[in-house]
Amino acid sequence: MLTMTSLAAQSQFGNLIDRALRQPVAVTRRGRPVAVVQSYEDYVGQTSSIPPAVARWISKNYPLEGAAAAQAMRHQLETMGDQAHQDGLSEADVMRMLHES
Repeated sequence: MLTMTSLAAQSQFGNLIDRALRQPVAVTRRGRPVAVVQSYEDYVGQTSSIPPAVARWISKNYPLEGAAAAQAMRHQLETMGDQAHQDGLSEADVMRMLHES
């Protein structure tokens, strides 16, 4: 992943957008990552579908159909969300981890 300081991102906004169209760009402030800029297409893809690794895990562990499958999936996602929150992870952290695998 490319990295750009917040100062550079401000002064070179067009360059930031161009880079983000090719791959996500981490924006840092005081040496720490604070944001990621990515293409709109990538954003829509990440928010509108279940990552393949998660889909495989669900189909392996929950070979149910219909309402039972939906209920089991809601329960599992809620449990995972609760655990991630207890571990101090944000939703963005979880999504990043899912897409890295």
